Amino acid sequence: MKKIFTSILVASVLFLLLSNADSCRAEMVAGESASINTSTEESLYDYRVQNLKNYLEKHNSPLAIYASDFVTYADIYGLDYRLVPAITGVESTFGKHIPVSSYNAYGWANGKYSFTSWEDSIAHVSETLKKSYIDKGAPTITKIAKRYAPPSTTWGSNVTFFIGKIDTLPLDFDII
Repeated sequence: MKKIFTSILVASVLFLLLSNADSCRAEMVAGESASINTSTEESLYDYRVQNLKNYLEKHNSPLAIYASDFVTYADIYGLDYRLVPAITGVESTFGKHIPVSSYNAYGWANGKYSFTSWEDSIAHVSETLKKSYIDKGAPTITKIAKRYAPPSTTWGSNVTFFIGKIDTLPLDFDII
């Protein structure tokens, strides 16, 4: 009985090995004409996430690991992916200088507002910029600046500066 079980086990293992060998041979024969299977993660690669993460890491920002959140919410609300991170550069040196446990890297409510998490803050600021600024007559950095940071005359140019440093692509909207 033991010999029969061992024989069946060996035969099963050989069958599996030969099946895999046949599929490997088929791939080798197909060569360049074979379709390439990529994982979902690879096919969803977005250079903006890595670019932003690299930039924020250069500045030792606690926001670096949230680069994908910045890009995701920018896409949801139709914003330039660099806008909200650039605001953090102006307002808090990319999240390094904020009120304790506030997750407020944006100078929101003159720094007196607290968010529940970094993700919450990114979502809230992105949505509010779109719905309460851009959609209500402030579609440029200059016009956003007049509402976001009055009476500053440098806020808009500083945001624009950081946008250009994060990525040299043209802005997704006008500066003027």
